[in-house]
Order: sequence, then C-alpha cells, then structure tokens
Amino acid sequence: MRALVTGGAGFIGSHLADRLVADGGHVTAVDNLSHGRPENLATATASGRCELVKLDVTDPDLLAVVRAAQPDVIFHLAAQIDVRLSVADPLRDVDANVVGTVAVLEAARCAGVPKVVLASSVAIFGPPARLPVTEQSPTRPLSPYAVSKLAGELYLRQYHDLHGLDTTALVLTNTYGPRQDPHGEAGVVAIFGDAMLAGRTTRVFGEGSNVRDYAYVADVVDAFVRAGRPGVATGQRVLVGTGTGVTDLELHRAVAQAVGVDAKPQYAPARLGDLPAMVVDCSGARRLLGWQPRTSLAEGLRRIVVAMRET
Repeated sequence: MRALVTGGAGFIGSHLADRLVADGGHVTAVDNLSHGRPENLATATASGRCELVKLDVTDPDLLAVVRAAQPDVIFHLAAQIDVRLSVADPLRDVDANVVGTVAVLEAARCAGVPKVVLASSVAIFGPPARLPVTEQSPTRPLSPYAVSKLAGELYLRQYHDLHGLDTTALVLTNTYGPRQDPHGEAGVVAIFGDAMLAGRTTRVFGEGSNVRDYAYVADVVDAFVRAGRPGVATGQRVLVGTGTGVTDLELHRAVAQAVGVDAKPQYAPARLGDLPAMVVDCSGARRLLGWQPRTSLAEGLRRIVVAMRET
C-alpha cells in the first residue's frame, strides 16, 4: 500500500506511519509541524519507506505533493484539536478543519486517489440522550471544533456521492498511548502520567465522575489500516472505541497503579461544557471493518508509562 498521512508526525499519525511501514507499505507523511515532531517518525523514516513533507494541508502545493506520492489512500488526521481554542478562535478552527479537509478531498479528486479516510471525533454527538452512542445517534455539536469535524464528515459524504470517491469517516473516542502530548488540554492519560512520574500534583474536575471511553493507539491505528482498504465501509461513518466507560477517578487510580505511586488528585471546579459521559458502541466497526479493541486499559497504561520513562 502507498499511503499519504496528513498530520503524519503527530501522535496517532506517526503510529499509523509506523504500522504501514511495518506492513511493507510506503508512506508520505504531510505535517506542518505546528504540533507534530519529526522524531516521532524516526523509525519509519529510517526504513527508507517513509518521507516527511513539511506542509500545511491548506497550502496550494498539496496537490503537487499528492500527485508525486501517488497514494492508494489518504489518511487525513491533520487537524486543530483544541476545543477551547476553537471557541476562542473559530476562524482558525474552520481554516484547519474544514478548509483543510476540503483541500485534501479536492487534491484526492484531482490526483485520482481512490480513497480518503478521515479522523472524526465523538464531539460531533454533543451530550447524548442515550449511551453508548452509535453511528445513527443524533449529532449535536456544541463547540466550533465539533461543528468543524461534523462538517468534514459531510464533505466526505458529498465527495463520495458527487464524485464517486471512496470515503470513510472514523469517529474516534479518547485515544491514548506513547507520544501523546502531556501539555495540551487533550490527552488526560499523558497529563496524569507525566505529572505522577515527575512527582507533581494532579487534578480532576468536578467530582471526578465524568465517564469516557479510552482506546489504545495501536488498536485505533488498526482500525485506520482496515478502513483504508478499497471498498471497505465506503461512504460510511464508523465509531472506534472500546464500549467501556471509565470515570476520571478510576482512570486516575489506574494511571497511579501503572506508575507505582499512591497519588491523590486535587479537585478543581467542573469545567463549563464538559460532557458527563461518552461511551461508543463499536459493533459497527466489528461488522464493517472486522475490527475490535485488543488492548486492555491496564496493558495500555503499562506501555505508555514504560515509553514515558524512556523519554
């Protein structure tokens, strides 16, 4: 497989590049390096079958890069993912997530790329009336970020219906694993782990009762690889998660156990707009992709702590 991965030097994108190279594929990783790091691709580029191109997906040169790469599939992971930044600067969010997605789709159409797989987010559902959410659950995006991800899905569907492009949107739950940034607002596992390893105080918001669904990055990458095959889940939205809810306090205890400390969190006021719970039904991924999560939370946390200790 020849693949182009946007956001390829980022957290999930670099793991996807590693997997594709390990499977014998050739990867062009496109990243503007605003958050991605070239060192994340050290193993992939050392193979000689992965090239990093520093470029924003909204750059007019994207089409030339896509034509030169001649990919069988584009995995579009480049995005602005900070919810609070999207509220503060919605125009920047639209440029990165909506204009960027349309630019990728248009480059794929013009270059004759058969398939595009988009990384979407459970944020599109907003506060769900029922859990777990499914592919058919009503969408109610509350932040500009969530609106932009839903718009990306709609553009994917439009390019499928109008131009016959093979498209799949993977709606990701909370993904964690090595290389995740512990300094942003996302990635609570990395934030907890980094603080505990350094002996710093951790905090949870509200009563620590918010529930989330945590998927290990290698399992999420496997879903991307399966979705990238021709004719798989064409024109579909597919939810990727574990189906298991974990409270903030349960996660805190699990990370502390993986680190080997007896850490107690500080309690901070609940954050405005935080969803009380989000869990996904991944039966659609089993049916459409032949996929299922394989890494337990305890094993995933053990791996991320090992990786963090090595950096």
